[in-house]
Amino acid sequence: MLDVYMTHVCVLYLHTHTHTNSGNRSKTLRAAKDFPNKKNAELSQYAMSQYAKATLGSGNMRNAVQLPPTEDLNEWLAVNTVDFFNEISLLYGTATEFCTRTSCPSMNAGDYKYLWMDGVKYKKPTEVSAPEYVDLLMEWIEAQLNDEQIFPLQVGTPFSKDFILRIRKIFQRLFRIYAHIYLAHFPQMVQLGAEAHLNTCFKHFIYFVEEFHLIDAVELEPLRVHIVSLMGKNTTLFDDKE
Repeated sequence: MLDVYMTHVCVLYLHTHTHTNSGNRSKTLRAAKDFPNKKNAELSQYAMSQYAKATLGSGNMRNAVQLPPTEDLNEWLAVNTVDFFNEISLLYGTATEFCTRTSCPSMNAGDYKYLWMDGVKYKKPTEVSAPEYVDLLMEWIEAQLNDEQIFPLQVGTPFSKDFILRIRKIFQRLFRIYAHIYLAHFPQMVQLGAEAHLNTCFKHFIYFVEEFHLIDAVELEPLRVHIVSLMGKNTTLFDDKE
């Protein structure tokens, strides 16, 4: 029951506990796709978002991430990508006080180091600090969310043929923020009293990843032990890793 309660309050808690000096975090919130304020074409997307929140409250997180009957897979992936983007943006906002260029000169997760490359400004893998990496990542994702060629708003507008590949890349990179928070800043999250909320948000994220096969096992290795402890040994996330 505690897990269910935490799911309900996760986003509210993060909003009220995000530090005011959180840099560019406010710019990365997805206000442009506030589904309740859209008309007709976006009603289905809003309904799906509400469906996910309601199902999370039922106590079965695995059911909550499953594709609702009669809904389009790409629409479901799109709606949840926006939600996870917003959630992780707020979550990282709680860590910005102690995740600085000085404390985190590189974006790492334990023994793993992440280099940034976007093919535009950074055409080669480049080492940047953790806060720089997160800012670049959020801006990179937000640009895609705002591109109607990638995330169409009109019902019936086809998604691009590479949409699933784009979604997988987004989730792969969002996972790296979780990995950094857990392995570089978990003691500070405990001091803030945010560890239960962190676990709930991550558990929701990782169940969604498992349901739709969005991240390869090798990318999940930094948090393998934690993932198994949250989901149990029957998780299929590491089945593709020998």
